[in-house]
Amino acid sequence: MWNQPYLETCCRAALHRLHLCGAAGRPPGLADDPCLVRLAAMGLCRRRPDGRFAITPDGTARHATEILGTAADTP
Repeated sequence: MWNQPYLETCCRAALHRLHLCGAAGRPPGLADDPCLVRLAAMGLCRRRPDGRFAITPDGTARHATEILGTAADTP
């Protein structure tokens, strides 16, 4: 049974862009800022002290299952 909150298409895209940024993170103030704030509220990313958004381990796992379509522990 699906037990995770639904991610809108825009938020899934923001999560993927966040994943692609890696350690650099996403800067604030871009068009996907509302989605990143929403993802942060869900624990899928966090706002670093420098203001940039970074993906969390939960975000990486969600990206693996929802974006890549793989199990989170599958390389």
